[in-house]
Amino acid sequence: MIKKEMIKKHLLTCSVMLVLVLISKLNIYSTTVTERVVKTGDLSHRSSKFIFITSNANAYNFANEALPVNDARVTKKLQHSLYQHNYKHVQSTVLHRKAEKWFPVIEPLLKLYGIPDDFKYIPLVESGLCEGTSPKGARGLWQFMPGTARTYGLKVGHGVDERNNLRKSTIAACKYIKELYGEFNSWTLAAAAYNNGSIKLERAINKQNEDNYFRMSLNRETGSYIYKLIAMKAIIQQPKKYGYDNYYAYIPPTQLLNFN
Repeated sequence: MIKKEMIKKHLLTCSVMLVLVLISKLNIYSTTVTERVVKTGDLSHRSSKFIFITSNANAYNFANEALPVNDARVTKKLQHSLYQHNYKHVQSTVLHRKAEKWFPVIEPLLKLYGIPDDFKYIPLVESGLCEGTSPKGARGLWQFMPGTARTYGLKVGHGVDERNNLRKSTIAACKYIKELYGEFNSWTLAAAAYNNGSIKLERAINKQNEDNYFRMSLNRETGSYIYKLIAMKAIIQQPKKYGYDNYYAYIPPTQLLNFN
């Protein structure tokens, strides 16, 4: 009798242990699946139908993705941004001087990484008028946060800060922008994510069920970011039109060869 009871207890113990092992494995499997879904998502497969490829070189656009200027709300925001960057408001040619200094370094690196030339205006928008460290800790021409800078190969700390190195920080920015484009399948959204972060932009897209930047409701800074880039492009390319009478339009060195 004693032996039978011991056998029963042993079998019961084994059964309990087997059940616990099965439950544990199920939990592990469930966690793994969840993590994979969160990491992968479906953003890389997004097909943004809102992108209008412009055929007019004089049309307002960013990275050849046309701005829908027939929209009254969009037109108003663009006009405001153009006013904020015209000579009457800025009263300085510092942006054009920095473009002449920075662009010859930035342009070939963007081309090397397959990134549209219009992304060269990001440093002018991010740190054009006031260089230094932002209240949040972003620094350099591309305004990298310390953690992001390290992620993309820049040394920050122990007396070294490569965020201030034009060439190295541009290479880091190229890697970051390339990754953002792979995630959002749109240069406009990639630029917006550069400003706001991919996680925040992804949440906004999913919450609003909208991936048209110009129709989305974003925070004030990100909501005006693409307009600032387009305005910066306009005043650098057509300075006299926006009041910069004593300054010539910036022409890339590669284009200067065509005039010889």
